[in-house]
Amino acid sequence: MEHDLPSVKSWKSLVKRRNNAQEGLETFQGKLSWKMKPFMALMCTVLLIFWYKTTNIQYEQTQFEESDYPFEMAKESEPVSEKLKGLPYGIIQPRSDLELKPLWSSNTLRSKGGKLTNRNLLAIPVGLKQKDNVDALVQKFLPANFTVILFHYDGNMDQWWDLEWSSKAIHIVAHNQTKWWFAKRFLHPDIVSIYDYVFLWDEDLGVENFNPQKYLRIVKAAGLEISQPALHPNSTEVHHRITVRSRTKVFHRRVYDSRGNMKCSNASEGPPCTGFVEGMAPVFSRSAWFCTWNLIQNDLVHGWGMDMKLGYCAQGDRSKKVGIVDSEYIFHQGIQTLGGSGYPDKKNSARSVVNRVSYSYHPNSHFLTVNISSFTTLVTFLCIQRRGSPAFDSRTEIRRQSTWELQTFKERWNRAVEEDKNWVDRSSSTRNRIGNNRRFKRSSVISSLLQRHAEETTK
Repeated sequence: MEHDLPSVKSWKSLVKRRNNAQEGLETFQGKLSWKMKPFMALMCTVLLIFWYKTTNIQYEQTQFEESDYPFEMAKESEPVSEKLKGLPYGIIQPRSDLELKPLWSSNTLRSKGGKLTNRNLLAIPVGLKQKDNVDALVQKFLPANFTVILFHYDGNMDQWWDLEWSSKAIHIVAHNQTKWWFAKRFLHPDIVSIYDYVFLWDEDLGVENFNPQKYLRIVKAAGLEISQPALHPNSTEVHHRITVRSRTKVFHRRVYDSRGNMKCSNASEGPPCTGFVEGMAPVFSRSAWFCTWNLIQNDLVHGWGMDMKLGYCAQGDRSKKVGIVDSEYIFHQGIQTLGGSGYPDKKNSARSVVNRVSYSYHPNSHFLTVNISSFTTLVTFLCIQRRGSPAFDSRTEIRRQSTWELQTFKERWNRAVEEDKNWVDRSSSTRNRIGNNRRFKRSSVISSLLQRHAEETTK
């Protein structure tokens, strides 16, 4: 037994040292955890302050743009004729066009005086992702001698030169701008007045069943000032029933639909039951485009709500001057390319962030080494998830901006109608309402006169 005692004591001392080491490690981890909490809180606070400041700056910029003077209708300080009085009348050319001109020409071409052959315009906002589809679309219009203008919203223009027709088209580049932004700035009526029709189309349209020459013959015969080709019933996005193709008609001006909240019948006299086209593929006559360009708001770039008012630019009764062409139809693919998602989904985001954090543990020194940049990324991600803030998604922000613009457009329209005492709403529904009010007032006056006459008789 005496020989066994030293071994027991050594065993107890070994266990005691191990317990002390474990307690030391736990104490160190606890101290490290307490030291990290203030740092985590500080990082979260800094990020929240940065997010608040950024949001506040964006809001102030939006308010500034809304009230900025250039976006309002500027009043001319003096008539245009006064500004041009220094020029002889015969030299003044108030209009232009989008036709490309050669740097030099032969005597034969000079004698012709630059006669124009392209009488219609196709304008499309394009991105490189839809290059093949745009190529197929433009190929449909080239045989009809259309002038083609491409609005490059993604900044990639050089990669289009391999297309045979690209050198004959006009290219305008502005990063992350919408179709209506481009149209307001580059399709002024004085620039496009030589064109009989303006096609302002999206890039995600399938044109396998569309012929622009046949389409224009139908539009002219029907007297449509504003029109669009019908949508294939299987299109990815169909927002309004009136735009869907009818197999039995060449064109239609109204739709009959009893489903949903919007009931469309013979009594319907306004959009989207009649006098309506959607914003993805509108076609305007020269006069209709002059009116539409003035309707486009300079600062409301997404154009939401404007389709409901296009009928006022139809140069007459919108139930007759606005229509959908069924025999020449398109397929709307509904591809969202302007402003893709900024982040992947939450699950993949967490995995990718954790995988980027590099660290190493040294058991002898009990130190944990973490790469500071990857750790900051992890802290940022954890703060966002902990606070419940969603990851930034540009598509969501675009929809939020579009909704705000829709409300702003409605308010501007209502305010303009209220302030302009000389404006007359020429829609048939309004005329009927005015007529009914006049008949009601007339009957009321007659009733009051009869009642007064009866009272005088009894006296």
